Amino acid sequence: MLLIACPWCGPRDEAEFHYGGQAHVAHPDDPAALSDEEWARYLFFRDNPKGLFAERWSHAAGCRRWFNAVRDTATNEIHAVYRVGEPRPVNS
Repeated sequence: MLLIACPWCGPRDEAEFHYGGQAHVAHPDDPAALSDEEWARYLFFRDNPKGLFAERWSHAAGCRRWFNAVRDTATNEIHAVYRVGEPRPVNS
């Protein structure tokens, strides 16, 4: 079982959450100006590192808010959680 600490509700079982993909992906300024290849890269290409990775999560069965978490993809350990709009914590 993975325990995820919602920034608003505190630690909860992973079953209450939905994964939202990579965090800090900037939306294109003018999507209509992108080529099909550039648009596809924005939509489908994400980092897939072994180690620390910043991800978006939604507390779907709780407060229903989105937040970011830094998770080690090799061990599944969560190193930090922080609210959307806050910078990624240093050393995580």
